Amino acid sequence: MNKKEISEIRKQLTPERCCITRICGCYVVWEKEKRMEMKEAFLSLPDEVLQKYLELLKKSLSGTLGKNLLNLDFPLEQEREEGMQHFLMELKASGLTEDELVEQFYDKIIENLEYSENYLILLVHAVYDIPGKSSDGLEMFDASDHVYEHLICSICPVKQSKGGLAYQGETNQFTDRIRDYVVDPPMLGFLFPLYQDRNPDVHGMLYYSKNAEQLQGNMIETLFGCQVPLSAATQKDSFNSLVESTLGEDCAYDTVISIHEKLNEMLDAQKDEPDPLALTKPEVRRLLEESGVPDDHLEDFDEQYAMAAGSSPSLMAANITNTRKTEIKTPDIVVSVDPSKSSMIETRVIDGVKCLVIPVDGEVEVNGIHVK
Repeated sequence: MNKKEISEIRKQLTPERCCITRICGCYVVWEKEKRMEMKEAFLSLPDEVLQKYLELLKKSLSGTLGKNLLNLDFPLEQEREEGMQHFLMELKASGLTEDELVEQFYDKIIENLEYSENYLILLVHAVYDIPGKSSDGLEMFDASDHVYEHLICSICPVKQSKGGLAYQGETNQFTDRIRDYVVDPPMLGFLFPLYQDRNPDVHGMLYYSKNAEQLQGNMIETLFGCQVPLSAATQKDSFNSLVESTLGEDCAYDTVISIHEKLNEMLDAQKDEPDPLALTKPEVRRLLEESGVPDDHLEDFDEQYAMAAGSSPSLMAANITNTRKTEIKTPDIVVSVDPSKSSMIETRVIDGVKCLVIPVDGEVEVNGIHVK
């Protein structure tokens, strides 16, 4: 799914457009014990409660695509009778009305989730009538061509509110506040099936992780049977390692700056596109070539890429560069500069000492004090 498709489904998570038919929930305490379960026709809920649930579900479709939101493909074995994709298809087809299937779903989550505190599993079934489109591309909401039947799951931590004093109007006094158990925004979630090209794609799912560096690999690999993608930070580390190993002793300041300038240009050209910029192995090689890396340094590129990025089919450009700042570190000093100005900084040897040379044009401040 791309940003535009995710946004289209998010827009349905409002009271006015809501297409959710049923909601199920299971409150799990830290001993992996089911403490409470519920199942309701979604639109029968009180308005205030309904809106709170919609806010939680919407959070499971938020964040940065390629970082917090990941498109996962099911391997073929997961689409067979004993596979998780096949199970999710049955769960979706049931409309969450078959208690046994819902219980099995809760059990699978509880078994595979690595979390030692209380949490709430929310699962909803929804049916979205996809609006037709006129010849000029305008949506016709009264002319639905297809139906997108789907499941959204949000796994939310449940934490005790902080203690403190609270004003009691009945007694006109401040008393000890009652500490409630409060549902926090989701830490994990998923949408199944994918929504692509205005049609369902049952061969994949959209996976959400609030913490982009804690993807809960056991959930992805063991429960869903999918390949665990590299996290954003790991992609950056892999790319940095690839550049260093490829350039070796010739890993010069100017070459590295050129690589990141080229990356930023590519991201800027792609910024209005719905799909995030992903670089495959050949595209990473082309990036290095166009940034001035000599051909003789690229002779072992395939091996170096395999060592750095493993079997990852691509690296997300937004994960491997910083468009807001270029950071230059020494053991004692850190310099941050706008990427568009990074080429102004030079490296020189002065009186036998390696130096960073920063041209000064205009006023200079030290801790807010103008200096001469």
